[in-house]
Amino acid sequence: MSKHYEEAGVNLEAGYESVRRIKSHVARTKVKGAIDSIGAFGGMFDLSMLNMKEPVLVSGTDGVGTKLMVAFEMDKHDTIGIDAVAMCVNDVLVQGASPIFFLDYLAVGKNYPEKIEQLVKGVADGCVLSECALIGGETAEMPDMYDEHHYDIAGFCVGAVDKANLIDGSKVKVGDVLVGLPSSGCHSNGFSLIRKILFKDHQLKLDEYMPELGKTLGEEILTPTKIYVKAIKHLFGKVDLHGMSHVTGGGFYENLPRMLHDGQGIEIDVNAFPKKPIFELLQKLGNIDKEEMYNVFNMGIGFVCAVDADDAAKLQQLLSEIGEESYVIGKITDSGEVKLKW
Repeated sequence: MSKHYEEAGVNLEAGYESVRRIKSHVARTKVKGAIDSIGAFGGMFDLSMLNMKEPVLVSGTDGVGTKLMVAFEMDKHDTIGIDAVAMCVNDVLVQGASPIFFLDYLAVGKNYPEKIEQLVKGVADGCVLSECALIGGETAEMPDMYDEHHYDIAGFCVGAVDKANLIDGSKVKVGDVLVGLPSSGCHSNGFSLIRKILFKDHQLKLDEYMPELGKTLGEEILTPTKIYVKAIKHLFGKVDLHGMSHVTGGGFYENLPRMLHDGQGIEIDVNAFPKKPIFELLQKLGNIDKEEMYNVFNMGIGFVCAVDADDAAKLQQLLSEIGEESYVIGKITDSGEVKLKW
């Protein structure tokens, strides 16, 4: 029916097949307030179902970066969607908002319905972990723009919080304690440097078993970004969270200060939490100084909460109740800068 369009590189029938394949994955993400809208021009959500007095919407958008290159090389596409969700929902969470819906954007060189299904399965898995609905998205087949087997993925998330419960950092004060939650690994940041060190400079292989990692290199670096939604939502209303930070690109030096006021600083004890072997490997092979490591990678801590010193133990106990590890990693100071204690 669309012969000329197909000759130009766009297969409409493959697009229809992709939609058929992803419907079951989208369906399992439905949450209270989500309105069935797959195939509609716009995704819909009934905000009144949340019963908030003064709802504030908090939005976030992000991608996965060159971690995609690892997925291409491994021909494994069922977890990269989790990364896309995680990078968005963790950001929204920082403001005290619970993610409520998500939209994805896929741009592909060629539409392979089986691959599209795997990608959206990952997105749906991430949405389930985040307790938010996948209410829409776009898959664009773009021949000549992308290699036939390559794609890009981006996401957009909206969360909601009652205005009285918004966390904007205004409560952060000198003396507050910083509690860190562990990362799952490299998450989705620093992959241009990771790939340079491991594959360009040292010619390591993705299927190479690394004793220090206890798994293959590919399995380690393709591990999905941890989603902190359930852990942090467990704290809402039970402990006074003064500020939070999602440790992404820029590491400790760029992300932690985003919760501070003028004149405030941060002190981090890097010996207060365990280091993941992947970062030790990257530092060794790349001959990278420790300051740069903490300015690029999460170094084993993916999310940080600032609370009153008297509430730190309570926060850790609440996290322990749901099996979440945490570490007191530092404090808020009046130094006006980020200081790491080695």
